[in-house]
Amino acid sequence: MPIEQLGDYEVEYSGVKLPADNGEWAANVAIFGPSTNPMHRHPVFPSQRVLIDTVFPDEKSAEQEARKAAVAMLEHR
Repeated sequence: MPIEQLGDYEVEYSGVKLPADNGEWAANVAIFGPSTNPMHRHPVFPSQRVLIDTVFPDEKSAEQEARKAAVAMLEHR
């Protein structure tokens, strides 16, 4: 699960294999905001699936699209 610092936010994005045996993957994102305690992350957007109507053929492409979705979410914040 890649983790990236984007401005004041820490973003986790990942590809999650869907339960069906058809090899499809979903894009998943979690966003954490600044916290006064370095041992605690403050969730701004809890881990969940984004691009709900889209599935991907592999983990890498799901991760790439999850990152794009997270960047777009933070631009509108």
